[in-house]
Amino acid sequence: MAKRKKRTTKKKNNSKILSYIAWTLALIALALSSLLIGYYLGYSNAEEKIVRSATEHTVSAKLPLKHKEEKKSVDKRLKEVLKKESKSYSSASHEIESEALVNPVRPLPTTKPVVSPACVSKKAKLAIIIDDVSTKSQVRAIKSLGLPLTMSFLPPSRSRPNSAKLASQQSFYMVHLPMEAMHFNKEEPFTMHVYDSQETILQRVHDIKALFPKVAYINNHTGSKFTSNEQAMQRLIYAFNQNGIKFIDSRTTAKTKAPQILKSLGQKYVSRDIFLDHHNDKAYIKTQIKKAIALAKRCGHVIAIGHPHKNTLEALYESKALLKSVDLVLVKEIY
Repeated sequence: MAKRKKRTTKKKNNSKILSYIAWTLALIALALSSLLIGYYLGYSNAEEKIVRSATEHTVSAKLPLKHKEEKKSVDKRLKEVLKKESKSYSSASHEIESEALVNPVRPLPTTKPVVSPACVSKKAKLAIIIDDVSTKSQVRAIKSLGLPLTMSFLPPSRSRPNSAKLASQQSFYMVHLPMEAMHFNKEEPFTMHVYDSQETILQRVHDIKALFPKVAYINNHTGSKFTSNEQAMQRLIYAFNQNGIKFIDSRTTAKTKAPQILKSLGQKYVSRDIFLDHHNDKAYIKTQIKKAIALAKRCGHVIAIGHPHKNTLEALYESKALLKSVDLVLVKEIY
């Protein structure tokens, strides 16, 4: 009897083990099935998404562009850049003797010029100089406009140590050289003074050339006192000539001696024709842009000056269509 009970117990134990094995295999099979089904469904969904995306891309490529929506998107991106990059700009704007100097009247020719047929199709040229450039954010904001603007960099100082480095990254640039004014709000470092000797001015221009090796054009920042002093300007033009640099007069005073000095040397006098942002108001700046375009069409070419103010850069961008009526060029294409 004992042996029979032992055999019966052994059979039951074996049966339980087999049952456990069967359930384990069933669970494993179920898990594998779930994995396979999940993989298949995921793959199918992914494949469906890829096909749908490709189809949508193909369809959208065939659809015409919605110009208004595209323009709105570009405007939004630009405004974000300008808001971020130029909101902290503190102007070192020009001091000028009088409001009348903002829009100097250029004398009209006494006789009607003879225009050859080859020149009839040529547009008037407008060069816009953006003064006071000295930071990476200003360069980025100016470049975001997608317009050929001439950047004029202030010399490096404690507050803007990277201006020369930023200029070196540009294919073309100018230097905006501080000169003594009749009345200063704040004198910039590196300012030229009327009492500077010829040796001092030569050394100063040599230092500028070392900092900005590619510089070929310099315009004055402030300078109503300096440019109206004949001896000071003679020393400066001599130093510029020694370093292969051309002077563009920002015309911060009607008493500038640059025209007569350059004429006596048989050199061309070139000056700014109009300030775009003497008042930092977008509507005013847009009016100045229109004046610059009209003056360019009347005289053949014009040089305007602005600053990296948010309003100035936005006004230029919003005037893009209007600027197409002239050739917007770099200063070197005029002078």
